[in-house]
Order: sequence, then structure tokens, then C-alpha cells
Amino acid sequence: LMGGLPAGGVMVAVRLPEEEVLSRLAGFEDRVGIAAVNGPSSLVVSGEEAAVAEVTAGLKTKRLAVSHAFHSPLMEPMLAAFEEELASVVFNPPTLPVVPAASGGEFTDPSYWVRQIREPVRFADAVQALAEREVSAFVEVGPGGTLSALTRELVDESAVVVPVLRKDRPESVSVTTALAELHVHGVEVNWPGAFAGTGARQVDLPTYAFQRRRFWLEARRLGGDLTGVGLQAAHHPLLGAAVTLPEGEGVALTGRLSLAEHTWLADHEVMGSALMPGTALVDLALHGASEVGCDRVDELTFQVPLVLTEAESVEVQVRVAPASTEDECWTVKVFSRREGAEWLCHAAGSVSVGSGAGPGMPEWPSLGVSGVCLLYPSDAGDDGGMGDLGWAWRL
Repeated sequence: LMGGLPAGGVMVAVRLPEEEVLSRLAGFEDRVGIAAVNGPSSLVVSGEEAAVAEVTAGLKTKRLAVSHAFHSPLMEPMLAAFEEELASVVFNPPTLPVVPAASGGEFTDPSYWVRQIREPVRFADAVQALAEREVSAFVEVGPGGTLSALTRELVDESAVVVPVLRKDRPESVSVTTALAELHVHGVEVNWPGAFAGTGARQVDLPTYAFQRRRFWLEARRLGGDLTGVGLQAAHHPLLGAAVTLPEGEGVALTGRLSLAEHTWLADHEVMGSALMPGTALVDLALHGASEVGCDRVDELTFQVPLVLTEAESVEVQVRVAPASTEDECWTVKVFSRREGAEWLCHAAGSVSVGSGAGPGMPEWPSLGVSGVCLLYPSDAGDDGGMGDLGWAWRL
């Protein structure tokens, strides 16, 4: 019936809102009409060639390759004959939900199909209606990807839009690629049905020839600008910050120890556990003394070993405060705690100002050392010349 209509009609695509196109159609309603609404500003105008040229004058248009001006007044001569043909067709309700692209009516009503010949195809309205029903996957079942391109302009970026066939690809490749894209976006695909009759079979994935191993050294923790948070640099490799307490109440120095950061501590192992060496605790006490103008550790008693593990780091704090008695100048204590635990005191003692005849504070770690002094518990009767202390030393 369409092929029997006179030739000469045209269809052109325009980028213009529907309201503006309707205003341009005034006086041309019997020769030109809107054939499709594909987007908010994407329409197709259809009708007599001369009348369409006047309606779209001054607009950027794209002429479509068609034989007739479909969905326009030029279709009206065949509508009555088409309706007569439809009288012999038995209509059944659809078994799948369908959103119509023409306004009004039911699919089982012959008049719906008559209007569809003449009225615009409201593609944009149909896609938006599907999106409002939370449809998130759109598949174009057709010879190309034209509708997919239009759909991408109408739906959210999270929606997947897939054309099944592409004119520049073999059908088998195009269909399989489309199904794979749907599958990775969470759409259930009937793979046995898709490959039925093709001879396809499941195969194991190839094994990987290499095992991943990491050879990079871990980055060392770097200190930032402490002055921005009211702290001073501690100038010690085991301590990160220092806080001077007001009204001469002393100083507190803090740091964090770990076997990952201070790997040499792992070498000081006692009965299977890595312990903070006593000499390191003495060094922390002496450094704390220097913060208050002292240069001598008068006494330091070790109370609890400081145990280090591979799994966690330990927060360390050195506190130097004025002594409570006149016999002492300053007291010093070395504490530590683990995540969520209480503070433990590992060493406590007193510090003071020396006579000035002794050596100053050494650089840490020392450079140019020619020997090592070892202190260890002595056997009974062998005190190494240190009297009742019960410790021996060797150089």
C-alpha cells in the first residue's frame, strides 16, 4: 500500500525542540508533519519536498534516504485500505511487556496500527518510559546501531546500550560481542542457547606462567612539618617530636618504633623475642636530659622489657620533669604503649648537670667506632671488676 503512493516526499532530521517545529508547521499541516521525536532536540520532519524546504529554511538538516515521506500527511491516501486489511487480522495480547512508540490505544486495537502509519514515532517517550521503570539495559535488535546512539542520549550513563548487529562487522562476531557486553554488565545470558548448533564447547582458562613477587623496598616513613601542630622536632632517630611543658614542668618526647622501620632492632633477640636494648633506653634518657640542659644520667632502673613484634608498632614517650626532692635535679621516665593498651614504664631514673669535664652528647648513630663494649650478666664470683653490680664488660 505504501509503495503504491506517489513518489516525491522527503524526510529530514533537524536539531530543534518539538514546540519550535510545531510552530513552523503552521499553514503546512496538510503537506508536512513530524515523523519522529527521537530526543528533546532531535526530530524528523516528513512531507512534500518543497513544503519541507520552507519549514526547515535556515536550519541545519540531514536528508534521510527513504522512498516515501512516512508518518506524514502523504500517507493518508492508503489509511482506509490499510484499515480494511487489518479487519482480517486476529490480534492477541503481547506475551512480553511492550511500551508503545505511538500515542494512545492498545496493540489489540486495529486503529492503533492505522494511527502508527500517520502519527509521529515517539521514540524518546518510549525510552524514557522504560527508564522510569528502572530498565538499565537496552538492546537494539536490528541491522545497525542508529537507535542505540539515540538511546545513549536519553538514559543515564550507568545504563548499558548494546546494538546486536553492526554493518562493519561479521554477524557472528557482532552478536557474540553484544552478548558478552551484556554479560559483563550483569545481564543474564542463555549461553547454551546462544551457542546451540555452532559446535562451541567450554575450555579451561590457560594457566599463568609467573607468580607475582614483590622486590621493591618499603618506603620509609617521613616526618612532616611539626610546627604546624604546635610541636618541635626531636632531633633523634627514634623520636619524632618534642613538647616543652609550660612553667618549667619539663619536656615530653614522642616517637614510634617498629621492626619494619628500625630493622636493626630485630637483631637484638632474647629468648625468641626482639627487645629494645638497654643501651637504647639509656640513650633515650640522655637525649631527654639534654632537652632540659642536663648532660648526665645519674641513675636509670629498668622495670619492664620493651618487646617489639613484626605485626605492630609501639608508641614511645620520654618524660623529663623536675625532681620532687632536693637531692635530685630532674627525673626521667621512658614509656611505651601498643594500640588500645595502657602505658608501660620501662625505665625510670634521674638526670643532672655534670661537672663539664665529661664528654658531650655523642652523635647518633656513632661514626668511626673502633670497638664494641658488651655488657652481660656475670657468673657468681666474676663481676668483671664492677663490684656488686653483677655485670661484666668486655671491649
